Amino acid sequence: MTAQDSKLGDTGDKIFVGKGDEQAWLTLALANRHGLVTGATGTGKTVSLQVMAEGFARAGVPVFASDIKGDLSGISEVGEAKDFIVKRATEMGLTFQADQFSTVFWDVFGEQGHPVRATVTEMGPLLLARMLDLNDVQEGVLNVAFRVADDNGLTLIDMKDLRALLDAIVPDAGKKAADAEESPLAAIKKAAQGFGNVTKATVGTIQRQLLVLENQGGTKFFGEPALSLKDFMKTDRDGRGMVNILVADKLLQSPRLYATFLLWMLSELFEELPEAGDLPKPKLVFFFDEAHLLFNDAPKALLDKIEQVVRLIRSKGVGVYFVTQNPIDVPDRVLGQLGNRVQHALRAFTPRDQKAVAAAAQTFRPNPKLDTAKVITELGKGEALVSFLEGNGTPTMVERVMIRPPSARIGPITPEERKAIMDASPVKGKYDTAVDEESAYEMIQKRIAGTAATADAPAGASGGGILGQIGSIVGTIFGTNVKRGRLSAGQVIARDVTRSVTNQVIGGMAANLGKSVGGQLGGSIGRTLVRGALGGLLRR
Repeated sequence: MTAQDSKLGDTGDKIFVGKGDEQAWLTLALANRHGLVTGATGTGKTVSLQVMAEGFARAGVPVFASDIKGDLSGISEVGEAKDFIVKRATEMGLTFQADQFSTVFWDVFGEQGHPVRATVTEMGPLLLARMLDLNDVQEGVLNVAFRVADDNGLTLIDMKDLRALLDAIVPDAGKKAADAEESPLAAIKKAAQGFGNVTKATVGTIQRQLLVLENQGGTKFFGEPALSLKDFMKTDRDGRGMVNILVADKLLQSPRLYATFLLWMLSELFEELPEAGDLPKPKLVFFFDEAHLLFNDAPKALLDKIEQVVRLIRSKGVGVYFVTQNPIDVPDRVLGQLGNRVQHALRAFTPRDQKAVAAAAQTFRPNPKLDTAKVITELGKGEALVSFLEGNGTPTMVERVMIRPPSARIGPITPEERKAIMDASPVKGKYDTAVDEESAYEMIQKRIAGTAATADAPAGASGGGILGQIGSIVGTIFGTNVKRGRLSAGQVIARDVTRSVTNQVIGGMAANLGKSVGGQLGGSIGRTLVRGALGGLLRR
């Protein structure tokens, strides 16, 4: 334990969160057992979140947190020794020492932070259907579209790629005359119909939902360069964890985009990180504010996947902390996975409020000294009922505590301060400029124009994209992609090898090939083929 930590109350393996009759400590080794921060508006949830984020950062644990109101941005600036802050620290036996933390700001719209992008392929059909609010039939057609894209090597990067693909799978209207020229997209349309009845009306509905998403700013989210989650998992030169803040005030105006984006991040972490077991401290802690948006109207299939990811991501060394107003906002099967609890005041004005108070009280380990249900309604600002996991993994008895004051600034920063932080950011320039590489839209346009290099390939062969490029490279070497009469025996063998390589690059093979090819080409291979738990891709 350093002198700095001693003054702040933290130890090498615990974070000091607050003090009442007993001190409340969050054990780092159990922080990946997830947590819940709840309470009515204005009761101090954001300060509790900041206190925990500071503690994790001091311990060298990177943090990701969504910032709905802008208040959390103050963690990047030196705190102020205001009278009420110093007084509270003194009452807890702490020496208040102002501090600040290395911070990186992110923004889906690229206005108040570095742009955050994902490709359509990475998002996958399950999460995209959730984002578009599709019904079962429409989601089925979207799955068909993704399957056709994978089978034909059509890389889906941005919204125009998905629109072009949806247009391509729409069946031709009416019957074609015997002497009519076959559509250049006939193979794609036939493949789509092979998976089920894809109708023009259903595709049209999906296209209209895409327009709604575009109007909400979704166009800026889908594209490249796609976010590398490794950029979230860094420490600064002092060994402290970087605090990554997602600026979400504007994003929250599109609640489905907000919730689906954070779900995608969680899914990507789950897929990318190796098994780690029980570590002395987490690799990353993820704070999910306004968590009720994650579960509102979510279909059962998605809830099942969320529960699975929350349950299993612990073994990857990631702690997930949901922040919301009422505990009943979180389904019971997810709530049961959240071992560390901070409960601020709830107001029992309505029957639903009373139900929330009762539910919150029942989730704590009882303390004979406290009437938990009564205390929840009496808590003052900055007070909370706290129960963290002990050394053997069981929750402590609930305690009424005053949350310690943060060391960094409480409240938002100025635009000038934000700009200075972004100018000095370790990822400055990496994501700021969008890149539009050749993908499904361009490939389909080439087919329509009759310029596709594989126009004479049989149905089902790779039609373009990264896999098509691989096939083209190997084919050029062996001469198998050149129009000619009869192939020699060697060319026949080479052609079959080319097709085999193109069709079998999946999972670990994709990763190995990606490393050898390198750069964007390798990344595209990985994301084209294998989707994971929530529609993301296995890119290990």
